[in-house]
Amino acid sequence: MQPEAPGAAEKATAPYGSWESPITAAAVSAAGRTVEGLAVAGDGRLVWVEKRPEEGGASVLVREAAEPRDKALDVSLQGFAVRTLAQEYGGGSGAFAVQGDTVVFSNYSDQRLYMQSIGDSSPRPLTPDYAASEVRYADGVFDPHFHRYVTIMEDHRNNSSDPVTTIAAVKISDRDVNEPTILVSGNDFYAFPRIDPSEKRIAWIEWSNPNMSWDKSQLWVGYFSEKGEVQNRICIAGGDPTLVESPTEPKWSSKGELFFITDRQSGFWNIYKWDEQSNVVIQLYALDAEFSKPMWVFGASSYAFVGKKDSSLKIICCYRQNGRSYVGVLDPGSGSFSTLVIPFSSVTNIVSGDECFYIEGASANLPLSIAKVTLDEKRTVTTDFSLIWSSEDVTEYRSYFSLPEFIEFPTVIPGQHAYAYFYAPYNHSVQGPSDEKPPLLVRTHGGPTEEARGILDLNVQYWTSRGWALVDVNYGGSSGYGREYRERILGQWGAVDVNDCCSCATFLVETGRVDGQRLCITGESAGGFTTLACLAFRQTFKAGCSLYGIADLTSLRAGSHKFEACYTDNLVGNKQAYDERAPINFVDKFTCPLILFHGLEDTVVPPDQTAKIYKAIKDKGLPVALVEYEGEPHGFRKAENIKFTLEQEMVFFARLVGKFKVAGDITPIKIENFD
Repeated sequence: MQPEAPGAAEKATAPYGSWESPITAAAVSAAGRTVEGLAVAGDGRLVWVEKRPEEGGASVLVREAAEPRDKALDVSLQGFAVRTLAQEYGGGSGAFAVQGDTVVFSNYSDQRLYMQSIGDSSPRPLTPDYAASEVRYADGVFDPHFHRYVTIMEDHRNNSSDPVTTIAAVKISDRDVNEPTILVSGNDFYAFPRIDPSEKRIAWIEWSNPNMSWDKSQLWVGYFSEKGEVQNRICIAGGDPTLVESPTEPKWSSKGELFFITDRQSGFWNIYKWDEQSNVVIQLYALDAEFSKPMWVFGASSYAFVGKKDSSLKIICCYRQNGRSYVGVLDPGSGSFSTLVIPFSSVTNIVSGDECFYIEGASANLPLSIAKVTLDEKRTVTTDFSLIWSSEDVTEYRSYFSLPEFIEFPTVIPGQHAYAYFYAPYNHSVQGPSDEKPPLLVRTHGGPTEEARGILDLNVQYWTSRGWALVDVNYGGSSGYGREYRERILGQWGAVDVNDCCSCATFLVETGRVDGQRLCITGESAGGFTTLACLAFRQTFKAGCSLYGIADLTSLRAGSHKFEACYTDNLVGNKQAYDERAPINFVDKFTCPLILFHGLEDTVVPPDQTAKIYKAIKDKGLPVALVEYEGEPHGFRKAENIKFTLEQEMVFFARLVGKFKVAGDITPIKIENFD
């Protein structure tokens, strides 16, 4: 909870959940802009993709303004959206690359690659126009040796359920549109093709089913022939059968040194360097912390180089430890390491600029933002930290913010703990009655290998400023805490996550923070599955909300795209577990109200899963409501739908569990078996 300012006015008293707040659902949906990918143009200015819910979820390429405090400028044109569908989750991070004033990007509607000069109004296509977006591109880079664009290519033309993924080269020197040339092929998946600027060679990451890239992958280096073909390949990491590791994020320094991140032996992703002469890898700094994260989308950049080619070269890196992010400076020559003081507690991407670097991050007080950071000459102290972009202006809401408390709670396994961020209800002008505990909303993140990060999220503050307590659970299986913690969920999905969410809620009841009779749970995608499983197999919660959640594990497995073809097997285990942990098979065990939301264009979790669970709950006679959105994919992108979802979820809980009336003029949808 936030401390009161000296001399603050006496608070009014009102039931928890009924408080008035200026943080409306409309404010939340308007504040939903996000960043996807960072790059620096030839003029030293930053370029990034901005996702805009208020424009129907458009992904727009923008450039940093020339003058501080000026508004960023749109680079991509009306009718174009910078977003790839490769590996289905796609996103904007790996959908573009910049060299000088030239940008190559993947266009959402046709998935073709286009090239455009920044400031020019005529992008030209580089790849053929295949019907129905059958060929997709991601994670590309410019090749300085052969004047081409090297990219991941995912070809669905022969088999949409088992597309062929390769590393390919696309000509950019002439105006003719040509078929890409395949450089590397033969494995199931590829990522991070990165070209040495000093010599003719390329590094990349590859992996194969049944693994996800964070389970087990390999780092390779190949040498270009005079014609630009890849030959003389060497496996740098991941090839030793006695070591389980998942190398990621290879990068060449300007003088041709190869750096990468892997989690060999310790189980934590740390930074390594390849010594080409001896063909060994060297750990530059050892820390029980995560210097990278699972690769759900392309284009992650957790570290960058600053300095010149000489001994002044330093690595700026971000890492997660004990529930927060840090930014450090690593000297690859001496191995010395120092931590910078910055306002962000979560950092997701770093790129280097001219005498500065840019970071994407947030904190409990700062919304998702991009900051420009300047260091002193020794590169050990921050001399300037300035925000150049924020997802929202939150100034008017600051007096309503609840600050997260990082908590550790016991799991069902003796001596074992899991983690969460707890937000107490807070509003600077209202307080709850002294004889009442607040209702609790448990949030279960997706993935299930994603991570709640305890950053400012108006979605959270929408609840807490109205008198709800909220907890974001990082159940066993979450990222950010090392391989051992992440692998707790292997073979145990629907058990470990369910137990941890219930244990967290029980812990908050037993420590006197929340009302045990008003516990609700919500989750998206894999978090929706955890929500449904909690309601089917436990009696902890009084109501739930599933947003495009998974109800039928067997159907999910049958309909999985290639990227996750074996992921569900790894998470669930054997056929018996598929049956025993699927909420759809145990509707008779549901005992409380449920509200469901799903987009009808969802290709990750089919909408019929939600329709089935809705019908089954309705037929059983429990209060239930279903909202389906035309044109929405996996994850809602349109502001009006984000607003409606949030309002209806809160009103549903208030009517059925809360024992209070929600402030504001919200018309509730019909609840079957209740209205």
